[in-house]
This record gives sequence, structure tokens and C-alpha cells, in this order.
Amino acid sequence: MRWALVKVSLAVTAMVVVAFAVPLGLVIREMARDRAFSNAEREAAAVAPALSITTDRDQLERVVASAGSDSAMAVHIPGTGARSDGGDGADRPGTDIGRQRATDEDIAAVREMGRASTTEVEGGSTLLQPVALSSGEIAVVEVYVPESEVTNGVGTAWAVLAAVGAALIVGSVAVADRLGVRMVRPAQRLVEGAHELGEGKLGARVPEEGPNELRLAAAAFNSMADQVVQLLANERELAADLSHRLRTPLTVLRLNAASLGDGPAADQTRAAVEQLEREVDTIIRTARDAKPQTAAAGPGAGCDAAEVVRERMGFWSALAEDEGRKWRVAGADRPVRIPVARADLAASLDALLGNVFRHTAEGTAFAVDLHNGEDAVIVLVSDAGPGIPDPEAAMARGRGSGSDGSTGLGLDIVRRLAESTGGDVRIGSSVLGGAEVRIWIQLDGRAAPERRRGHRGSVRRRRSPRVIPSFNRSRSLP
Repeated sequence: MRWALVKVSLAVTAMVVVAFAVPLGLVIREMARDRAFSNAEREAAAVAPALSITTDRDQLERVVASAGSDSAMAVHIPGTGARSDGGDGADRPGTDIGRQRATDEDIAAVREMGRASTTEVEGGSTLLQPVALSSGEIAVVEVYVPESEVTNGVGTAWAVLAAVGAALIVGSVAVADRLGVRMVRPAQRLVEGAHELGEGKLGARVPEEGPNELRLAAAAFNSMADQVVQLLANERELAADLSHRLRTPLTVLRLNAASLGDGPAADQTRAAVEQLEREVDTIIRTARDAKPQTAAAGPGAGCDAAEVVRERMGFWSALAEDEGRKWRVAGADRPVRIPVARADLAASLDALLGNVFRHTAEGTAFAVDLHNGEDAVIVLVSDAGPGIPDPEAAMARGRGSGSDGSTGLGLDIVRRLAESTGGDVRIGSSVLGGAEVRIWIQLDGRAAPERRRGHRGSVRRRRSPRVIPSFNRSRSLP
């Protein structure tokens, strides 16, 4: 906008300067020409009284010398014939005083017309002024006007006009630039405020200054930011309230689990209830503190992905035994450090394995593979179910499958976990014939997407062949 205003001001001012300076320059040149010929007319008029009295050459030369430069003035007196009264008299030839520059034809034409005229000669122009003599003849006074006198002062005047025009253009550009800055700075602050708000800085506000339209835009932005903060606060309170409502049924479950007695199933049930209570407490605290549920782990933080995989598969294996599902774990026999909080990885695995149990029939096999690369870790959860026909719809937050108990938030939890490290989530077909969800966890969260794509081939080459052995219910975790 700033440069646009400068360009418009430059174009308009230049057109105005040209529209006024060019005609004014032509007028100045014409005035200089008129001034030069007016001086020539005054010099010719100074000789006219002497010509009306005498035609003596000596006297006329003195008059010409006193009236002006004899090199610039000439007097042409015609000759006389026989006396008009019939007396004896000889013809007298014409007299020319001074240097003649005009042609005889031009002089004769002026004498015949009886009025002044100008004609172009070498180096300038001449003024031919007719003067009546006492004898009735017409003499012609010639005044030479050099070209330098015609253009005297024109160059200086044009230079002054050019300087004034340039000053006007520079001044208008400077004023337009200042106006542009006054308009652009509030707009830049508005853009910066929008970026800050988009980055999660909810305290970003814009000064309400500048032109009236930008002040109104800044006021609207600040009002919108306040409403966003209020809406987020209301959503956090609502999430906390809804989560708090789960405490009552959880208390009933905990009391019922305590009365189950001893045994592996009872212990797993009580452990699940305790974990559910911890998750609810975490949700409430997170909502109250306005902290994201999934965040990138700081330096030195994270967990052992292999340990978490073994732990969660130990939990889900009991349910798999009850439903007659064959299962397999690979790659969890050695430590694998990842920059992800333990609770977040456990929640993501529970979401994926829960989807397997919820959306596939009993007896459907599933597997969890853990692959450790140089700069990334891949977690694969696959099953032998019907698969996912529309992966994009499945990844869309909150859409779900349309069945009871499906909210569509499980895969979104997994996606946010991967993206917090700079990775991603992909859905495809597994070698078991069903769906495969691949979690790409980047070990260096600053890596660019192109770099991650460039290393995917290396990680895949390090993977062992995807040959699924025959499943056995009694197969234990590594």
C-alpha cells in the first residue's frame, strides 16, 4: 500500500507539473520574443522623426548611431525621379545607411504595403518599419534582432520551472510516503497481532491508531480476541464440569471392583478403574490450567516406547484371550526412547487398540510393531478386520464411524501426539488384510516434512520383513 500511494502521487504530480510547466515555458519564450521586437520597434521609431525632416546621409548616420548600434540598424531611402513642377532636375539614386540583411524583395514589399513586417535572416530576424518622407516617398528602417536576444532569459526561466517541478514531485512523494507509513504501520500491527493470536498467544492485542478504518479494524480484532479468550475459558470450564460428572459412576465402579475378590480378572478390573480415575483427574486439571493435553516433551523428557507397548499389551491381552483374538508384539524387546510423555503414548495405544476391539468382530487378530530408526520411531497397529474404507474421514476430528461409542476423537489424539514431535499418522492396509495405523514419531521435532519424507525409506529398509507367524493364544510378551 505504501509504494502504491507513492507511485500514484508521483504520477499525478508529474502530470500536473507537465500540464502547467510546458504551457508556461512556451508563454515565457513568446514573451521574450515580443520583448526583443518591442525594443526593435522603439529603435526604429527613434529614427522616424529625422527621416521626415531630412534625407541627408551624414545627418541620418548620426541619428542612427545615437538611436542604436549602426551594425544592427539600417535605413533604406528610395531614389527620386524628375521634378514634379517640370523644372530641370536629375534623378537621385536611393540611399542605404547601415548593413542590409533583408532582401530587396522584402524591403520593396514593406514599402508597397506600408506596414511593418518581420523576416528571418541568417543568425536571427529583422524588423522592417516603413517611414513616410517629406517628399512622399516611403523609406524603410531595418532593425536586426539576433537569436540570442530573442531567447534571452528563456533558458533560465525553463531551468527555474524544472527545479520547481522537481521540488513539487519530491515533496509530493515524501508526503505520500509519510501518509503510506501512517496507514501501513497499523495494518502491519494488525497482521502481527493476527499471527500471534493464531500461534496461541491469547494476550495479543492491537493498538487502535491510524486512519479511522484501521482503528475500527483494530477495535474489531481486539473484541474478537477477547471473545476467543472468553470462549476458550468457557470450553475449559465445560470440559472440567463434564469430566467431573464421571466421578460418580467411577466411584460405583471402584466399589464394585473392590468386591470382586481376588484373581487376575479382578486385579485388572481394579487397575483399569484406577487408571480411569487418574485420566479423569488429568482431564480436569488440564482443563482448569488451560494446558494442552498433548505437548512436545522438553529436553531429557520422554519415555521408553517399548516398555509402554509391553505394559498396554499386557492390559489388552486379557480381553483378547476372552474374545479369542490372536495377537503379536514385535520390536519391543529393547529400550526405545521417544520424546513423548508416557501417559500420552499409553493413551494413543489404548485409543488404537480400543478401536480394534470395538470395530472388529471377536476372534479378529491384531498386532503391534515397534520400529526404531536413526531419527524416527514407527509404531504400527494392524488388524485382520474389514479395514477403513475412507482414511481421510476417519482422521477428521469428531466424525467417528457413526456407531455407538464412536466419537472420532481417538485418531485425533494419536495425530496430535505424532504432530507434537514433528511426525504424522497414516492409515492404510495391513498384511493381515485389515487396517493399519502407522504413528511416525520424529526424534528431532525440528525436522522439516521434506526431511522426514527423505528418511522414511531408510526406516522402512531397516524394518524386518512383515511376515506374520502363526498366532498362538499362549504367546507371551518379550
